Amino acid sequence: MKKLFKTILNTIPRPILIRLSYMARPVLAFFLKGNTYTDPIDGKSFKTFLPYGYGNQRNNVLSPSTLSLERHRLLWLYLKNETNFFTKNFKVLHFAPEQAFYKRFRNLKNLDYTTTDLNSPLADVKADICNLPFDDNSFDVILCNHVLEHIPDDTKAMQELYRVLKPGGWGIFQIPQDLTRNKTFEDNSITDKKERAKIFGQYDHVRVYGRDYFDRLRENGFNVEEVDYTSKLTIEKIDRYCLAKGEIIPLVRK
Repeated sequence: MKKLFKTILNTIPRPILIRLSYMARPVLAFFLKGNTYTDPIDGKSFKTFLPYGYGNQRNNVLSPSTLSLERHRLLWLYLKNETNFFTKNFKVLHFAPEQAFYKRFRNLKNLDYTTTDLNSPLADVKADICNLPFDDNSFDVILCNHVLEHIPDDTKAMQELYRVLKPGGWGIFQIPQDLTRNKTFEDNSITDKKERAKIFGQYDHVRVYGRDYFDRLRENGFNVEEVDYTSKLTIEKIDRYCLAKGEIIPLVRK
């Protein structure tokens, strides 16, 4: 069955795969039930997670129940265990809301929760991240994860994020990051989709962020903490939750 899922993931276009995966989620969860791995978002356990990725797939990373990836589960654990996100009254702006989080965050009574994106059907406000329709100092918390790598003018986007965040507010801006690379790489002359996918990880990514990502955020006004939350977890928990050891959570403050 695992080989069958892998074949499906390799051959079906991603937009169609996403729709099918949500319909098939209860079936996947039923057949993969077990006790080896646990999705901390819903607490369900499985004998294996599913493979996922473009080109070079990562095995055992996609939760059959919430369809979360490593970064989603890491963020959930961090928010749950290290912040008051689930208990304090916050006005929250969530860019490109992830399906694993959307309904759960929407149902939290302590949050005044707004979603935004140019194309997502889950967005309350259709908006360009480089030209946001919100007043200065509007939000206590901003979640903007795996968005900036798609934005040609990420400096302008960072400036807008800083503008609409309240003084004293905080945010998490995860990105796909190559921690072995000191400098961010981008090359607009590469236009072939297959070549872009090979170099940037996805055809619609415009750069590969290096360790200088944190300084780019600082240059646009943010105080930045580079949080390696996995360093606080045991190897057993990292393995059970199928996390990426050493992944950095960019925690920003204004």
